Amino acid sequence: MNRLYHESEDWVLQGNCRSYDPEIFFPVSSTGIGQADTEQAVAVCRSCTVRQECLRWALRAGEAHGVWGGTTPEERRYMRLELAPAS
Repeated sequence: MNRLYHESEDWVLQGNCRSYDPEIFFPVSSTGIGQADTEQAVAVCRSCTVRQECLRWALRAGEAHGVWGGTTPEERRYMRLELAPAS
C-alpha cells in the first residue's frame, strides 16, 4: 500500500462533503455549466474543519480533478507550480 495516498485518511470521515452529492465536487468544468457546482462545492469547503488536510492530500497526490480543500484543479496546478523548486 502506498503510504503517500493512505497516510492517515481519518480526516475524510470528518469532511463537510460527506453530506453532499459527490457529483458537485467533480463538475464537468469550473466554468459554464459546471460553474454552479464548483461554486457550491467551494462554499461547502469554506467552513470545513478538515479543509487544510484535504488540500494538502490533493496537492501531494497530484489530484487533477474535482474540488479538494476548496480549490479547483486550476488553482491546485498554480499552487504546485509555486511550490516546485526552481531549476
